[in-house]
Amino acid sequence: MLDRNYIRENPDEVRAALEQKGVADVDFDRILELDEEWRDLKARGDDLRHERNEVSSKIGELKQEGKHDEADEAIERSQELKDEIEEVEERAAELEATLEEEMLRLPQIPAEEVPVGDSEDDNRERRREGFEDLRELPEEVTPHYELGEELDIIDEARAAKTSGSGFYFLKGEGAQLEYALLQFMLELHREQGYIDLFPPVPVNSKSMEGTGQFPKFVDDAYRLGGSNDEPYDDDDLWLCPTAEVPVTNMYRDDILLKEDLPLKHQAYTPNFRREAGEHGTETRGIVRVHQFNKVEMVNFVEPENSYEAFERLVDEAEEVLRRLDLPYRILEMCTADLGFTQAKKYDIEVWAPGDDMEDGPEEGGRWLEVSSVSNFEDFQARRAGLRYRPERHESAEYLHTLNGSGLALPRVMVAILEYYQNDDGTVTVPEPLRPYMGGTEVIEGHEPVGESALGAGEKE
Repeated sequence: MLDRNYIRENPDEVRAALEQKGVADVDFDRILELDEEWRDLKARGDDLRHERNEVSSKIGELKQEGKHDEADEAIERSQELKDEIEEVEERAAELEATLEEEMLRLPQIPAEEVPVGDSEDDNRERRREGFEDLRELPEEVTPHYELGEELDIIDEARAAKTSGSGFYFLKGEGAQLEYALLQFMLELHREQGYIDLFPPVPVNSKSMEGTGQFPKFVDDAYRLGGSNDEPYDDDDLWLCPTAEVPVTNMYRDDILLKEDLPLKHQAYTPNFRREAGEHGTETRGIVRVHQFNKVEMVNFVEPENSYEAFERLVDEAEEVLRRLDLPYRILEMCTADLGFTQAKKYDIEVWAPGDDMEDGPEEGGRWLEVSSVSNFEDFQARRAGLRYRPERHESAEYLHTLNGSGLALPRVMVAILEYYQNDDGTVTVPEPLRPYMGGTEVIEGHEPVGESALGAGEKE
C-alpha cells in the first residue's frame, strides 16, 4: 500500500505507475476526491469538537451567574453539536473504509532505475552464466514430458483422473529427484543464514491482502469451502499460492527491533494457482501446473539496506543453479512486466534444451523462470503493519520486505531432465543431489505397470 501523504503530494508519479504497470481498473481521481472529502470531514469534526468544548465550558458559568435561559440554549447547542459530530464521524468512517479499499488497488511505484517498457520484450538481460562449458548433449534432446513418460517418472494421465488437468504424479526416481532438490535447496539456504519455517498451507484473506495477492489476484486463488465470488468472512481460507504469504504475515502488526534485522526466513510449501495451468502453449509437461513445490526466501530489512539485500538475495537464489551447473540468465524486469507489488524485480531463468523456441538462446531450447527476486520496499509492510523500532526509545517505522524463490522445483526438474539427458535416454543426476538420492548417479527409469502399459497384442 502506498503512503496516503505520498499520493496527495505526488499524484503524477502515481498516475505514471498506473500507466506503466498497465493497471486500468483504478479510478485515481475518485481516490483523490475521497481523500479530500475525508480530510474536510476530519477538519470539520475538529472544529465542531472545539466549539462544543467551548460551549460546554460556559454552561456551568452561566448557571452560576443565574443566566438559566442562556444556559439552556447552550445545553441545546451542545446537543446539536454532539449530533452533528456523530454524523460527521459516521460519514468519515464510511469514507475511510472506502478509501482503504480503493487504496489496496494502487500498485507499487517502480524504483527510479527500473527500465520503462511496454511489454516483456523490453526486459533487460543482465547476464548469462554457465554457457562457457556446456556438457555434450544428445543430437536431439527429448522434451521432458516425453522423457518423463518413457522413463515412467512423470504421470500426467493418471493425475488427470484424480485431480484434473494441470496436475501430475512423480514416480520412483522422479519423486526422489523432487525430494532431493528440496533437501539440497533448504540445506544450501541454511548455509546462507536462513532460518527455517514450516508454515501452515491455508491462509486467510487478511494475509492475502497483506502481501498484495488480494484484491487484484483473487481469481487466481483456490478457495477452501466456498466460491471466490462470495464475501470474505472470518473463517474463509485459501490454499497458499506462495510461502511469501504466510511467512511475511507471520509478523503482521508486530514491531520488530533493529537488532532483529535483517531477518531471513526460508520455507518450503506446496503452492496452488489457478492461472498457472491456463496457458495453451504449456498444456504438456510440468512447466505450467496448478500445484507445485517451491522453497521461498523472505527478508525483513531496514529501509536503508534493502537494495544491498536485494543484490544479495539474487546471488543466494542463483547459487542453486551454480552448484547444479545449470546454464541460466538474469533478467531485469521493465515497468510493464514488474508486477503489482514490486518496486524492482529480477527474474532468474534456467535454460532447458528440450524444445526449439524462437526466444531461446543460440543453442536452441527455451528459458524457464525459476525465481523472481523482488524488492517491495515498504509496500507490503504498510498493508500488513510490519514495523521495526530503530532504537528502543524511538517511534516504530515501516521496514522493507524482499523475497525470491530458491527455487521453484518443477522447472528446475525440467532443466535437469533435458540438460543432463544422455544418448541412451537416461539422465545423469547432478553431483550435489546424489547424497540425497542414496548415491544414485543415473536415472534409468523403470517399466510402467498395468494393462495400459502393454503394447498391441500383449493384453489378454
